[in-house]
Amino acid sequence: MLISEKAHDANVRNAQKSTGPKTPEGKAAVRFNAYTYGLRTRETLLPDENAADYFRLWDEFEAEWHPIGRTEYTHLEDMVQSQWLLRRLADSEARIWCDPDPDTRFKTLSYVAKQRASLERTFHKAIQVMRQSQKERRQRKAQPLPQQPEQPQQPAQPEQTIQPKPLPDVPPHIIAMAESAEPVFTAAANSDTR
Repeated sequence: MLISEKAHDANVRNAQKSTGPKTPEGKAAVRFNAYTYGLRTRETLLPDENAADYFRLWDEFEAEWHPIGRTEYTHLEDMVQSQWLLRRLADSEARIWCDPDPDTRFKTLSYVAKQRASLERTFHKAIQVMRQSQKERRQRKAQPLPQQPEQPQQPAQPEQTIQPKPLPDVPPHIIAMAESAEPVFTAAANSDTR
């Protein structure tokens, strides 16, 4: 669809008026504008949440599970994150029940129920995988490594170079490959075509 030059100029002028925040302070102020009840944020801590509570939760899980290595710490992070977000959902539910619009309340509570189920699955899966990882680690520690029998070292043999054989004279019904010493055979020319 083509627009008039006047409409195009108006669009250009309007686009110059508002392009969003430019400063780091402005960007920080609006970063949570699109989130409803803080349920969809990817941020671990929202501005009104207490960081000390989050780190206390982390310390409690770490003391309980004693993770070793990056993999087990990843499972620990999944546990802590899912529990933190479940707590956020519980806090949000009280605010949702105060919403005067029943349709909005129903839709939001439905979303919360889906989120809760997903986070609970994540938490239980992280526990299951952490247990398996720690079990395998204990089994590896309990089993001694098998001893390899020592093999006497043999002196290195000098490398032999293979000289290519010269191509033999080939009859006309044999086509020799230039790259290879192996001939490719074809049928001899014959006038009899039975």
